[in-house]
Amino acid sequence: MFRYTVKRILTGILSLFVLATVTFFLVRMIPGSPFQRGGVSSQVVEAVEQEYGLNEPLLMQYVTYMGGLLHGDLGISYEDPSTRVTEIIARAWPITASIGITALVVSVILGTSLGILMAFIKHRSVRRVISAGGMLAAGIPSFAVAILLMLVFSVKLKWLPASGLLSPLHYVLPVTALSLYPAAVISRLSGSALQAEMGKDYVLFARAKGMNRGRTILTHALKNAYLPVLNYVGPASASLLTGSFVIESIFTIPGLGREFVGSITNRDYTLILGLTVFMGAVVIAVNLITDLLCAWLDPATRRAYREETL
Repeated sequence: MFRYTVKRILTGILSLFVLATVTFFLVRMIPGSPFQRGGVSSQVVEAVEQEYGLNEPLLMQYVTYMGGLLHGDLGISYEDPSTRVTEIIARAWPITASIGITALVVSVILGTSLGILMAFIKHRSVRRVISAGGMLAAGIPSFAVAILLMLVFSVKLKWLPASGLLSPLHYVLPVTALSLYPAAVISRLSGSALQAEMGKDYVLFARAKGMNRGRTILTHALKNAYLPVLNYVGPASASLLTGSFVIESIFTIPGLGREFVGSITNRDYTLILGLTVFMGAVVIAVNLITDLLCAWLDPATRRAYREETL
């Protein structure tokens, strides 16, 4: 496991390096200049580009940027030269993370509860209703859910605020819009896996010893059935933690998503790069934690890792 962990960390670092490299050159392919605005003369644009080193050869710019990146320096925002990219991330990340973590917790709790309910209840009609509801939630895009929730609960009923993130009530609509799809997927994965586990020998043996169905699910079957859920939760949590651009735009939330959209609109090279590298690091870290957790829960996976190192 130690060698596998080191290998996964090194792979993550290499992936982050490739991501930063590809993004750097793709950003430089965007037509125009980040300082080209209406009414600004070409002489002024050239002078500003020279001040920021954009007139240097592309390879030299790349070496300079990567050198700063290795020291944790993401540069300054071209749109707001008085603000560093790290300051923008530090300001926007907690907002995005608070929504993402809340949506992740709601998705896991709701999806797991529905999955257990599907495995616990014997009535087919109830299971079909839960399954149909999950398919409906999974089939509606999150932005459509967000708009529908806003129209009903903010515009029509005026129960909940429609924009900003100033109080706990402001979290209700964006978190609901973000968590419906993951919750539906988790409920289907956990429900199917639990039903398969309930027919295995160790569960039947526990039932034969007199253990009731609910305790058998919670103490024995759920642990093994949760492996496919964890494999999904990893990428899903990375997506939620790095922000949903559409949801943040709809509810006017000043998170990473809004900053990223604004950086592309303004051709803010350093901010685009900084946000991409940061979000890539979050995705890699979450996937690494998920892989290690799955390996810890699954004895067969641990044995496979040990065999690879022999």
